[in-house]
Amino acid sequence: MSSPDQTPSRQPQKPKPQAGLLGVGLDNDDGHKRITTGEKFALVGGSQETHDRMTETVVKTFEELKRRDKQLETVDKKELAEIVHKSTPE
Repeated sequence: MSSPDQTPSRQPQKPKPQAGLLGVGLDNDDGHKRITTGEKFALVGGSQETHDRMTETVVKTFEELKRRDKQLETVDKKELAEIVHKSTPE
């Protein structure tokens, strides 16, 4: 008879929460393929103006999250929506 394995059982680790922002522009009619990515975001498509606005919005959003000492993975959805709205250029 073999003895049971004496190594302690390990609890499976919870995966870390992951989050990301995705921006999709649909008004491109000049044939350019615009793609901008970062650690926690991806922006695709759009006219030059739209893509620039999405880029500015995401940069300001992450700056505001940092200022508030918040992480994208854990910030409240309503608070994130308010930050994105506030970060969107006129």
